[in-house]
Amino acid sequence: MNRAEQLLVLARGKGAIIATAESCTGGMIAAAITDVPGSSDAFDRGFVTYSNAAKTDMLGVAARTLDTFGAVSEEVAGEMAEGALARSAATIAVSVTGIAGPGGSDHKPEGRVCFGLARTGTATRVETVEFGALGRAAVRRAAVDHALDLIKVSLSS
Repeated sequence: MNRAEQLLVLARGKGAIIATAESCTGGMIAAAITDVPGSSDAFDRGFVTYSNAAKTDMLGVAARTLDTFGAVSEEVAGEMAEGALARSAATIAVSVTGIAGPGGSDHKPEGRVCFGLARTGTATRVETVEFGALGRAAVRRAAVDHALDLIKVSLSS
């Protein structure tokens, strides 16, 4: 059983509904979940918000947050997750924003990905993972796996 299948079994058992808010993964988390037949009973929707305008328009991320911290930040990841939760029928939402590469800077290097996890009735959790300059495809895949694991851990507690 793969990560998404395990997650869906757990979500169904907990009566949880999932939403995603994705930037650097471009919908890959939602795709991993919806690749599993019957996922519609535990997955509501995914938001692909690659641009800052999309983050603001679709998820309600504050322009001030984007201006102050930049799109690749825990602050933005938190607002993305909270926006996905508020704009869906979900009870849990994960967000991801990062620099998959190639490129980056000394301040925000390639492979830095910020995650947010919002769940009804709990405080929003954020974290940053430095995957390193693994190459675009590997960073995105690692971010998908980490996001699925974040949801699983939250639902397991």
